Amino acid sequence: MIFSIRELRKENTHGPQASRYLGLIKANLCREKNWSYNILSVSLGMSPSEVHAAVRRSLAAGLAVRYDDTIFPNIRNLEEFLIHGLKYVFVPDRGELSRGIPTLYAADPLRGKYSDTDEPPPVWPDPTGIVRGMAFSPLYRSAPKAAREDQALYELLVLIDALRGGRAREREAAAAEIKNRLEAYEKSKS
Repeated sequence: MIFSIRELRKENTHGPQASRYLGLIKANLCREKNWSYNILSVSLGMSPSEVHAAVRRSLAAGLAVRYDDTIFPNIRNLEEFLIHGLKYVFVPDRGELSRGIPTLYAADPLRGKYSDTDEPPPVWPDPTGIVRGMAFSPLYRSAPKAAREDQALYELLVLIDALRGGRAREREAAAAEIKNRLEAYEKSKS
């Protein structure tokens, strides 16, 4: 385990381990219908082999289950990991003032729920971003591109960022919202 954590920290973003969550979130929790490895790879900015490996790792870790030929998230395990474990494994890197895409309290669904501060907002560094703020590393290097093309994915990644590096009240709000979204997903599959 120590070796894998060291390997994760060598990259600015969190590498193949983070891709398993991004793929799982996009395919299932964003209600992507009729997804395939190729469709996910294009929409997430990942190679088909990365997506395939991410799905395989999700199954092995118990974060997803296979019924017949369909893969679904294991809601209880995913919720437990997102809310209680993610912040220990995918610690965000914070950096200097840069151009990027807003995250945490500066983006929906958390925007406006907290009093404004004089601090620059947290952003995923991105040359096409229109907001100047303090750099906050995304869960995966292609997350900004994928989020620009999918609002539901963007909102989930903002909530995940709040769990990874938000203040206590942001983490609480994000945990409650993720629980609600996971419950809604589970009910939609029943």
